[in-house]
Amino acid sequence: MELNTTITLIGVRLAKVGSEFIFKGPAPECEDCRFKNSCMNLSPGRKYRIVNIRTTTTHSCDVHDEGVQAVEIVESPTISAIESKKAFKGSKIVFEPPTCKKSECTMYDLCHPIGLEFGDKCTISDVIGGAPDECVKGLSLKIVELTR
Repeated sequence: MELNTTITLIGVRLAKVGSEFIFKGPAPECEDCRFKNSCMNLSPGRKYRIVNIRTTTTHSCDVHDEGVQAVEIVESPTISAIESKKAFKGSKIVFEPPTCKKSECTMYDLCHPIGLEFGDKCTISDVIGGAPDECVKGLSLKIVELTR
């Protein structure tokens, strides 16, 4: 499988193959940094996984105490609950979480996973199984792995 990798900079202590993180956007200290275009080339709110350490060269950083280094990343697959009638491995879907309130449902975090937004085009890479709890809206749900 060919991975669509992106090169970015990440804190030396965080640079481990297999580590996942959610990019939250730039810190105020990044505004005047000469490397900000190399660090800030990701989409805020998206989940990424480090697949390769690109170099052992480090660069000083006002945010990371041991500096930053180049890594190759890919967007991580996301586990989500979707309606059973749409849950077929290999299917392409437009992500639309159900409209419900967080306080009323134990499934909220699975139906509204971090890293996916309403309208994202995804592929169902795996159907994991049935939902662990009942949907308060009465929907029949399956747990799936989604890739963008």
